[in-house]
Amino acid sequence: MNKTRLAAFSIGFILVLFFLLRPDTSSVQTQQLKQDAIVLAFGDSLTYGYGAVTQAYPIQLQTLIGRRVVNAGVSGEVSATGLRRLPKLLEMYHPSLVILCHGGNDILRRSSKEKLKSNLIAMIKLSQESGAQVLLVGVPGFGLLGLSTVPLYEEVATEQDVLYEGAVLEKIESEVSFKSDQIHPNALGYGLMAEAFAKVLRESGVL
Repeated sequence: MNKTRLAAFSIGFILVLFFLLRPDTSSVQTQQLKQDAIVLAFGDSLTYGYGAVTQAYPIQLQTLIGRRVVNAGVSGEVSATGLRRLPKLLEMYHPSLVILCHGGNDILRRSSKEKLKSNLIAMIKLSQESGAQVLLVGVPGFGLLGLSTVPLYEEVATEQDVLYEGAVLEKIESEVSFKSDQIHPNALGYGLMAEAFAKVLRESGVL
């Protein structure tokens, strides 16, 4: 087999693996959001909108989906603190959907990934027990192969059978034109987040 055919075969094999192993969100049981439904965008600075607060993704998503989206992002928050903060917000807003984008600060601080996974699962279960559907957002970190979404997010989404979006933040963090600084998106980047989440919701039947 010559080098050209070998390269083509390798690329094809990788693509097959990608489509076989990626989370199948179409199998997640969902309910369509009513027009008066509340969406709780829960997370850290990536939800709060650091770098472009007036165009944070919850604001742009609200326009895209025609439902109220509550911005419950807190800059600098770690997942353990988020887990303690979430119950009060669930009780206050009674959301039909929680978009969970958390753990970036845990990753930056190189905190325990096992603890992060445990906290994410606990937040998902709290949300579901309150009656909300969950969309989990994968957060990237630096590894041996460079910048990529941390695998535990996909693991959690699959194990907990929730909607998942694991590509958009990796795309934003890899392109300087989408960022306001080394970490945070700019208005364009937050727009990409909103569009990606709306796409998942449409394709899964939530919208």
